[in-house]
Amino acid sequence: MSKNFFLLFTPLLFLLGCQENKTSQTQPKKPNILFAIADDATWLHMSAYGCKWVKTPAFDSVAKEGILFMNAYTPNAKCAPSRSSIITGRNSWQLEEAANHWPYFPQKFTSYPEALSNNGYYVGYTGKGWGPGIANDAQGNKRQLTGKAFSEIKTTPPANHISNNDYTANFKAFMDSVPENTPFCFWYGSTEPHRAYEFGVGLNKGNKQLSDIDEVPAFWPDNDSVRTDMLDYAFELEYFDQHLGDILKVLEEKGELDNTLVVVTADNGMPFPRAKGQAYEYSNHLPLAVMWPKGIKNPGREVSDYVSFIDFAPTFLEIAGIDAQTGNMQSVTGKSLLPIFQSEKSGQVIESRDFVLIGKERHDIGRPGDNGFPIRGIVKGDMLYIHNFESDRWPAGNPETGYLNVDGGAVKSVLIANRKTKEGKFFWEMNLGKRQQEELYNIGKDPSCVENLSLNPEYTDRMAQMRDQLFNALKDEGDPRMFDKGYIFDEFKYSDKKGVNFYERYMNGEEVNHGWVNDSDFEPEFTEETSN
Repeated sequence: MSKNFFLLFTPLLFLLGCQENKTSQTQPKKPNILFAIADDATWLHMSAYGCKWVKTPAFDSVAKEGILFMNAYTPNAKCAPSRSSIITGRNSWQLEEAANHWPYFPQKFTSYPEALSNNGYYVGYTGKGWGPGIANDAQGNKRQLTGKAFSEIKTTPPANHISNNDYTANFKAFMDSVPENTPFCFWYGSTEPHRAYEFGVGLNKGNKQLSDIDEVPAFWPDNDSVRTDMLDYAFELEYFDQHLGDILKVLEEKGELDNTLVVVTADNGMPFPRAKGQAYEYSNHLPLAVMWPKGIKNPGREVSDYVSFIDFAPTFLEIAGIDAQTGNMQSVTGKSLLPIFQSEKSGQVIESRDFVLIGKERHDIGRPGDNGFPIRGIVKGDMLYIHNFESDRWPAGNPETGYLNVDGGAVKSVLIANRKTKEGKFFWEMNLGKRQQEELYNIGKDPSCVENLSLNPEYTDRMAQMRDQLFNALKDEGDPRMFDKGYIFDEFKYSDKKGVNFYERYMNGEEVNHGWVNDSDFEPEFTEETSN
C-alpha cells in the first residue's frame, strides 16, 4: 500500500473522528428515575381511585399524565421485605434473610440503585430508604442500597409524629449536586402515613369531618374512634402527596420532568389491623401511578394488568440500558413494565399478566421462639387464595405480647376493648384471631376479604387450581417452603437487638413494650378460653 494512500486517508479519518466526538457529545442523556414511596398506604386511598375523603392531587396528576395501574401488589406487606423486593426484583421468599422484617440484608444481592450508581447514574434518596435492618458490605461498611442520603434539611411539621425532614428541600439539594449531563435516580421515601398519629389531627387541622368517609372497611366497627383514626391517616397521606407535588415542580423548574420516569406507590397497606403485615387486599394491593412524558404512549390510561413490585428493578435497568449481567443483578425474577409503557392500550395489555404471588415470613416479634406467621398466596382474576402454613400460631402476634404485628392505634384499641361483646368478638376474630389453613376470597365482590369461601363446595375446584398454580410457581422460584426448609426463616437473626428473644424476655418480666404498640394492647391473662 503506497505512502500516498495514507496521506490521502488521514484527513478523512480525522474528519470522521471529529464527527464521532460531536455525536457522542450530543447523544441524548439517559432517562432519569424518580421513585416516590409512601410508608403504609392502601391502594383505595389515593383519590385517583375514587376516594373522596383523601385528596391526592399530585398522585392524580401523575396518573393523568401517565398510567394508573389498577392491580399493583407487593409480594410482602411489611416495610423491609417489601422494599427488599423493590430494590432486587426478587420475591421475598427468594431473598434469604431479607424475607424478614429487621433483617441483615444479604451481601450477595445487588440493589437497582447500586447497579445504576455503578453504571453512570447519580443516585440519592431522602427520608426512609430500605429498612428497617442492617445492610453492610464484606468490610462492614454501610451499603447505600437506595443511594446517598439527602436528609439534612429540616422543617417544622404540621403535626406531632410527622417527620421534620424537608423532603422537597432535600430533593432540591440533590438536584443541585447532580453533575452536568448525568442521568439521576432519586428515591423519595416519606415516613408518612406510618404511625404514630396525633389523634384528631385530621379533624382539627385537616379540614375533614367524620361523615366524609363514605365506607368503613367491613372488618372494623363503624364508630367515631375508628373514623377519627382513618382521618388521621388521611392527613398524613396527604402530607406525602403535598411534597410529591412540590418535588415534581422542582423537576419541571430544572427542565428534567419530560425525561424522568416518575413512579409513585407505597410499600404496604395502611397501618391498621387486617391491613399492614397481613396478606389481604388492604395489605398487599397498593397504589401505583407512573408518568414518563418521553417514554409512555397514550397517557391517561388505566391498566388492569397484574404487576408486582419485583417488576420495578428490571424496568429501571432496561430504561437505563443496563442488562442484568452488567448491573450484577443476574437473579432478577420480575419482568420489565416497558412493554406496557410502549403500548397504547388500556385495560389488559399483556395477556400473561393475569396473576401475582404474595406471602410473608417473620415480621415482628411476639410469639414463642419469636417465630413468624408464614403465608403464601396468589391473586388471580377476582380471587385471592391464601395458604397459612402454621395456622396454630397467632397471625397478628400473641395477645400477651400486644399483637405485635399490628401497629398500635385507635382502631386496634377499640377491637381489644370490645372483644367480649357479641359484635366485638366478631371484629376481634376477624382482625386478631387465629385463621384456617386455607382462605379464599372473591375480591371483586368482597374487597374487605370477610367471607372465606374455602369451605364452600362450589369453589373446591377453583381453589385447587389456584393452590396448584401457586405451589408450582413457588417451586420454580426455589421457595424453601416448598422443599420442607421453611424453618430457616425463623432461624435468621434479627438485626434489632431489642428483638432478640423478645417473647422469652417479656414472659420473664424483663420488657413490657417494644415501642410501636400501646400499653392497652397487652393482654397478659389472655387465653383462647377467656376470649369467649
